[in-house]
Amino acid sequence: MIKKINIAEKFSLFSEIWVPKIVAELNNDYIKLDKFNGEFLWHKHDGEDELFLVVKGNITVKLRDGDVQVSEGEFIVIPKGVEHKPTAEKEAYVVIVEPKNAMNTGDVQDEMTLTKLDWI
Repeated sequence: MIKKINIAEKFSLFSEIWVPKIVAELNNDYIKLDKFNGEFLWHKHDGEDELFLVVKGNITVKLRDGDVQVSEGEFIVIPKGVEHKPTAEKEAYVVIVEPKNAMNTGDVQDEMTLTKLDWI
C-alpha cells in the first residue's frame, strides 16, 4: 500500500537528538529523520554517500577543508570517504537519505554508534 508521510507529524513523535528514525525505504536506502543539536563526531562513510536535507533550522557540516552552512530548505550530499562533522547551534530537523547498511557514525565506533534504528 502506498501512503504519504507527514514529516512534521513524524518529527513530533520523538525528542532525542542524534538518534535517527526510519520513516521509509527507497530502493536500497532508508529515509531517516533526525534532530541535530550541538556537535556530532568526526567520521566518514567509506562505501556510501549521505544526503542531509534541512527541514527546520540550520546546520553546519564541518569538513577538513572548510565548513558548509546548510539552511532550511537546502541540502548537502557528502560523498563517500569524505570526513565530516555535523553540528547545529540550535535544534534542527534533518532528513537523511543513505543506504540501509550505513552506520550513523560511519567508520567510528563509540557511545553515539547505533546498531539498530527504530521505525516511526
